[in-house]
Amino acid sequence: MSPITCLIAEDEPLLAEALAAELASAWPDLQLLGVAPNGLAAVEQALARRPRVLCLVIRMAGRCGGDAATALAEDWPDDAGPLPLIVFVTAYDEYALKAFDAAAVDYVLKPVQAPRLAQTVQRLQARWAQRQSLPPTDDPLQALQRLLAAHAQPANATPKLRHLQAAVGDAIELVPIDALLYLEAADKYVRAVTADQDYWVRVSLRELLPQLDPERFWQVHRSTVVNIDAVARAQRLDNGLVKLSLRGRPDTVMVSRVHAARFKAQ
Repeated sequence: MSPITCLIAEDEPLLAEALAAELASAWPDLQLLGVAPNGLAAVEQALARRPRVLCLVIRMAGRCGGDAATALAEDWPDDAGPLPLIVFVTAYDEYALKAFDAAAVDYVLKPVQAPRLAQTVQRLQARWAQRQSLPPTDDPLQALQRLLAAHAQPANATPKLRHLQAAVGDAIELVPIDALLYLEAADKYVRAVTADQDYWVRVSLRELLPQLDPERFWQVHRSTVVNIDAVARAQRLDNGLVKLSLRGRPDTVMVSRVHAARFKAQ
């Protein structure tokens, strides 16, 4: 049986070293793959090395642990097996519930204490044993991927929009849906991009999606929807992503692995 591997994501070297030492003591058979120095590196290294366990610090440079976990759930390759078992490491107890909401196995507080980490190791080992006995389709983290993919297919029963109402100074401008090249989520707003101008609309992308024609507006990332009629070229990249070039604007739009299969040669 291949060893269970672990990647640590921590931007403070001394804390990363301490966590690695405590993990080695609590779980001698665990194979440490290394330490990612920030959230972006955590996603890149996890996708490249495919650890079985991932220890993510909530607050760190480059991308917070929660965002890194979400990005992994979206970009994890279909042929890579189940997503890593995630443990969040935080100095703030209020992040505990958020950790479990993000499908983490457990969380530990900084500075990591050996007795508490031993409990986490027991939970990881139990979850790993459970995962080995379940069919792949029953894995709860694989279910998260299916949920992300399902959001790309909004219900057809909802009436479709013809215009977006965007605030421009003291006025409200009606932006024709046909003029949109792509939409990008940004906190409580959506950035609506046309060939000539960007508009900010106070609505969430989740609310907006069911009101768009799914034949024309494709979700290509958890935060991006593109008007397929505006796509001039789709380029497949070595890392499994797809880069879209648009008609009438120099912007490029990235397609995550979850949605990349929609762009293939006929």
